[in-house]
Amino acid sequence: MSPGAEPAVGTPQTLEAAALRRVFAAFPTGVTALAALLDGEPVGMTASSFVSVSLDPPLVSVCAAHSSLTWPRLRRVPRLGVSVLSGAQEPVSRRLAAPGGERFAGLDWWRSPGGAVLFSGAGAWLDCSVEREIAAGDHVIVLLRVHATGVDPHVAPLVFHGTRYRRLAG
Repeated sequence: MSPGAEPAVGTPQTLEAAALRRVFAAFPTGVTALAALLDGEPVGMTASSFVSVSLDPPLVSVCAAHSSLTWPRLRRVPRLGVSVLSGAQEPVSRRLAAPGGERFAGLDWWRSPGGAVLFSGAGAWLDCSVEREIAAGDHVIVLLRVHATGVDPHVAPLVFHGTRYRRLAG
């Protein structure tokens, strides 16, 4: 074991939530914003559990907590935007992760031809529809079918690691 590394503690039956959160936080992830129009108003949330799943058919996945008040609203829309947030978009992520309030006030977003809500300045975006939901503990795994995409290869991503937002150097 390397210096400073902590030994594994507990068995699968006795893992403590705080210890598990520390382990999960050791894995850096990108930060995405999920958003759509619902009754003509933008609705959105953040997700750091975005994963590519399949090229054929084109599928990605995100996870939403059962306690989310936003996911039950988003799951009903025909099209859902997934914006891969840039290093400059930490305020977007914080706003969408905050409870209540006017989450979209002052944010620069646009509507895709398919009806998804996407954020200007994101490093990449996907226009998706919900393919399937899979119950998984205290979350739901959401498979999304990708209908359209875009990317800006010159934009560095926003990263979440160690319970903090970070940016890639250089």
